[in-house]
Amino acid sequence: MPQNSYLCVQTQKEKTMLTKKDFWFISACLIVFAPFFLFESLYYGYLDFNADHGMIMSFLKFAVLATLGEVIGLRIRTGAYNQPGFGIIPRAIVWGFLGLTIKMSFVIFGVGTPVFLKYLGITNATEAMKGGLSLLKIFVAFSISTAMNLIYAPVMMTLHKITDTHIISNGGTIACLFKPIQFRKIFVELNWEVQWSFVFKKTIPFFWIPAHTITFLLPEDFQVLFAAILSIALGVFLAVAAQLSKGK
Repeated sequence: MPQNSYLCVQTQKEKTMLTKKDFWFISACLIVFAPFFLFESLYYGYLDFNADHGMIMSFLKFAVLATLGEVIGLRIRTGAYNQPGFGIIPRAIVWGFLGLTIKMSFVIFGVGTPVFLKYLGITNATEAMKGGLSLLKIFVAFSISTAMNLIYAPVMMTLHKITDTHIISNGGTIACLFKPIQFRKIFVELNWEVQWSFVFKKTIPFFWIPAHTITFLLPEDFQVLFAAILSIALGVFLAVAAQLSKGK
């Protein structure tokens, strides 16, 4: 085996091995999130604040959890949780604002899709979402998820890719948030083969539509939280997409 190939194999092995950094990372996550499950006062405090300030909580959930997913994706790709130019803080801020649009889409599609189904003749579509688990409720939740992921998700995913590219091209500094984004240039230069063949064609039908079907079966207070937790998986998908882009 050539020496360079050997070094590549070694590097890949190092990326998949658990290290002290992984231990501290997992420990930090447990310290931050475990209290919400261990202490009822914190748990019910979260529920109350979420009910009264849904948009603020959507910003915070995605700023924290979606960025966490990207950090995990970076670990998968490079073996490190951060590196120069990655821009954790700008990414978190962008994800916060994307979280606002995600909450908006949940409201629009969660309310509008059952009304549309009722217009098509499924008269109990709206009522089914308020009742217990049933085949009709599963069908309506699947319809909401399908509509949202086919209409809204591709736009959000593309916008995220553009902002991600903008952050990286400006060295991951907070100042990049105040610089104009070169939408046309970045849009044209995106790897559309990977964006279409993997991000759109594979993750949307095989992961996001089924996953968000489950999301819309949950109580409303937990829907955006579950969606934010699912966004951790997005970090893994981004890591895979990045690797595919390198291979093109």
